[in-house]
Amino acid sequence: MNLYDVLAHICAAAGLAAFCYKLPELVQRRTDPALWALAVYFLCSGISFLIDFNWLRDHVNALAGYANFTTILTQAAVVVLTAAQQVVLVHWSHPPEEARVLARRRIRAFSVTLAALVALFFIVEPYRRDPSAEGTLLRNMQDLDYAGYLLFYITICAVGQVGALRLSYRYARIAHRTWLRVGMWTVTAGASFILLYCAIRYTQTIGTQLGYDMSAWEPAYWLAGDVGSLLQVFGWTVPSWGLALSHWLWNYRSYLRLRPLWWALYEAAPGIALEPPPPRWLDRLPPYSLEYRLYRRVIEILDGFLALRPHLTHAAALRGDAPETARRSPEDEAGFLHAALRARAEDPDASAPFVPGTGPSPAESRGDYAKEVAWLAEVATAFARTAPKRRTAPRKPR
Repeated sequence: MNLYDVLAHICAAAGLAAFCYKLPELVQRRTDPALWALAVYFLCSGISFLIDFNWLRDHVNALAGYANFTTILTQAAVVVLTAAQQVVLVHWSHPPEEARVLARRRIRAFSVTLAALVALFFIVEPYRRDPSAEGTLLRNMQDLDYAGYLLFYITICAVGQVGALRLSYRYARIAHRTWLRVGMWTVTAGASFILLYCAIRYTQTIGTQLGYDMSAWEPAYWLAGDVGSLLQVFGWTVPSWGLALSHWLWNYRSYLRLRPLWWALYEAAPGIALEPPPPRWLDRLPPYSLEYRLYRRVIEILDGFLALRPHLTHAAALRGDAPETARRSPEDEAGFLHAALRARAEDPDASAPFVPGTGPSPAESRGDYAKEVAWLAEVATAFARTAPKRRTAPRKPR
């Protein structure tokens, strides 16, 4: 399997996987024309590579009863995905009323163009076959009629990609969401590669008709097309999974940052844990249902603060703190926690009354979960920096 085959299989898998990824959203938003167009784009992108694989194309041709049927299927899929891409960008970069009008115009134009392409294909009727799809195309390129047909097809692709390049570049500059902006810049880069693909095929077709051997250009042609397709599929999907990835990474990073504070509170008061924790070395790995585990970790840390309440007044006296309502810095909160944990270790059965304002109370001043997590993470980081070597072993819950 050569590099082209590897890239083609990756492109097919990426397109079909992106289509499947969008299906649940498509069921929920059935009236969204941009989403429908995006799903059509992914499906046609995957099919355009899939049906032209050397291990599949002969079976498809035999089923259709036509020697080069996969060629027109592939090219038709490319025209449809080019039109779908235009519809998505029009809806994303124009007001709804204007977008509907522009989208209809593009659909009509590409429909007429596709009909003309299919008719020309069967009129020209390419006849030279080769064991590989790329070989067949090179041999048929020597025929003047097919060369004209091929130039017409490449022109359709080029016009569509110029439109995609212009609209994606425009939208990338005005998009406010980071992942959407990244996606549009990637689509712009992909359109540039596909335009390079078109330029190479123009040169190759004309050079072949002039009698030159242009087979050396074939790897560059396929490479530009495959890379461009991969970039565009990546660009169209990254706004969805990029946001989910960012959210997951934020949760995991917060989970790890809270780890030293949680373990210290758990060692002092094992009853705060809803479930027995995994071994310490395993606790660094992303847990199943990360978002829920992070939420539980926050709740259990706050429960740990409550468990320390009988010792907070003693800790405040040791540190020379007076009751106060103003929020201390994360470093002060961490120091206060260390003092409270030492007080608990010295007198586990203490039941001194709790004095308001003498201990950590992160939930009282914010009420926002993300801010709560961020504050506790800062406290946990400061707590870990000043932690003693090792505290007492955890007590078993009664």
